[in-house]
Amino acid sequence: MLTTITPTIEFKHKGLTHTQLQQILDYIQTHLDRDLALAELAETLNLSPTYFARAFKQAIKVSPHQYVIQQRVERAKLMLSKTDLAIADIALQVGFSSQSHLTQHFKRFTGKTPKQIRPSP
Repeated sequence: MLTTITPTIEFKHKGLTHTQLQQILDYIQTHLDRDLALAELAETLNLSPTYFARAFKQAIKVSPHQYVIQQRVERAKLMLSKTDLAIADIALQVGFSSQSHLTQHFKRFTGKTPKQIRPSP
């Protein structure tokens, strides 16, 4: 008689569920102008900051901090093309501490300064 032994497969769900991911991405977009601390982001999903950071990076392939910076630069790019607000005002509205802080990250992600991106009047 042949007996089959079925191995026990332990499923360990690591990372964020689709719902959690959508929830946190929406939260970041809504609160981009604020200082978004890791603890605050983790708290919105009732996770520890360490677990959240690891799970977020697993899902998005970048750290929560880098994702927030990327989103701020993207929002600034949009505002530069759609509004005639001063670059310093845009920097504050998208959550950077100053125009130079925006310029530093903007140049790192786009290779250009905000002024170079802005369409000529």
